[in-house]
Amino acid sequence: MFEDQEQLMPVLFVGHGSPMNAVEDNEFSRGWKAVAGKIPVPAAILCISAHWETKGPYVTAIENPGTIHDFGGFPQVLFEVQYPAPGNPALVQEIISMTRENAILPDQRRGLDHGTWSVLKNMYPKSDIPIVQLSLDYNKTPQAHYVLGKQLFQLRKKRILIVGSGNIVHNLSMVDWDMMDDGGYDWALEADSRIKKLITEDKHTDLINYASLGKEVQMAVPTPEHYLPLLYILALKGARDKLSFFNEKAVGGSLTMTSLVVGDM
Repeated sequence: MFEDQEQLMPVLFVGHGSPMNAVEDNEFSRGWKAVAGKIPVPAAILCISAHWETKGPYVTAIENPGTIHDFGGFPQVLFEVQYPAPGNPALVQEIISMTRENAILPDQRRGLDHGTWSVLKNMYPKSDIPIVQLSLDYNKTPQAHYVLGKQLFQLRKKRILIVGSGNIVHNLSMVDWDMMDDGGYDWALEADSRIKKLITEDKHTDLINYASLGKEVQMAVPTPEHYLPLLYILALKGARDKLSFFNEKAVGGSLTMTSLVVGDM
């Protein structure tokens, strides 16, 4: 079991973007590496990734999770990436115990998807820190996801790094692959700015009810899976926690890489 620590572990929301960020030396991968160098080395990691949606909540319970290549159309080098981080049965039991009313079930087959390993490969390249993933339950409302996030707060006292992996603005149907280095559309920048402002103002109710934030945000979040991991991280914010944004850039017109550290670095 994990012992309580005096210092709360920071929590992260990362805009993971393209899987190619796993193998490229770019400003985003360098941003992830820089954050890893500033926060305490975690005893284990819990990741909530946009790329694992289920009917009912699940947590990965396999001792040696595989590396899932859940994408297509990328160079072979990306499919050759392996990230053999171990699982952690003790952390699985902690999560199930502290969230009993959610009836989270252990999954003995699921590995790590690219929302998890593409980021953590850069942060912890030795793949020696145990990792567990929590699924996004289709049946939960945004409010219910936020409430579940709050129930995980005690993990911050046990040196568990909780990572939400998605993107604040994620509209693949409108991506312009010819402008991957040329920023974002006006509506995407406006949506990203509006959401960041609400985050800094601790207006979590507004962020939970994101569908009511106007046309720009509705375009930024056409489906919820890349946005919901953010709600878990906001739910874990304590009254004295600082907020630090990094990787604040739009790519492809309709994606933003905006990332967030909650807590001291």
